[in-house]
Amino acid sequence: MNPSRVAAIVLRQLYLYSGSPQRVLPIFAWVAVDILLWGFISRYLNGVSHTGFNFVPALLGAILLWDFLTRVMQGVTTAFFEDVWSRNFLNFFATPLRTSEYVAGLVVVGVGTSLVGLVVMLALAWGAFGLSFLSYGAALAPFLMVLFVTGIALGITGAAIVLRLGPASEWLVWPIPTLISPFAGVFYPISVLPGWMQVISRVLPPSYVFDSMRAVVAGKPAAWDRLAIGGGLSIIYLGLACLFFASVYRYAIRTGLIARYSAETVS
Repeated sequence: MNPSRVAAIVLRQLYLYSGSPQRVLPIFAWVAVDILLWGFISRYLNGVSHTGFNFVPALLGAILLWDFLTRVMQGVTTAFFEDVWSRNFLNFFATPLRTSEYVAGLVVVGVGTSLVGLVVMLALAWGAFGLSFLSYGAALAPFLMVLFVTGIALGITGAAIVLRLGPASEWLVWPIPTLISPFAGVFYPISVLPGWMQVISRVLPPSYVFDSMRAVVAGKPAAWDRLAIGGGLSIIYLGLACLFFASVYRYAIRTGLIARYSAETVS
């Protein structure tokens, strides 16, 4: 893998962001809306429940972590979609650029945008609602890492779906985090789900993250053994996602489907 080629992919995205404020605004806007919305809902529940339970870390903390996963995924897929929308995708592969180098560039862009969004989320949650994840110290790192790897895997998978089915299939990609969230137990324990949903939950890395997070919020030790399972699954899915993208790319080359991404309109 040639680092300069990976850097070229990243540099193109930086030029897009620097010259287009409307691309930068969503990184902050949707994050702020989610944090404020769920923060005020959590504060309202604290006021009417009279149970002494603090909903802010339980609900606002959950949405913050889930938004982080979503932003990681969208950072990867949006970088890919920029090339699809501009019909620039084919131009990349008229060069010696390898598939692995292109995917690595997308991942680096996703990392950068998601980290910016994470900083904004943490600052807003702390400033507006007094929620500080820094109190958990280094224990927060494994939670974020599992979600981070899972988000990258979902982003690469989404890009592969669009590469295989065509640009219009991007509408199948955007809802993926929403479709997964009921099974991931973002706001409730997996035990409340029916049996068939629990089976699906056990193969989703985020379910182990939120299960451990609820234990930490309740003052219990984190379930590190279960979190390790989630980490292992996320790594497996990342490897499968990369293989899936490479397989779809080879298929698109072999069948000529990649011509739909050229500068010319393919009828």
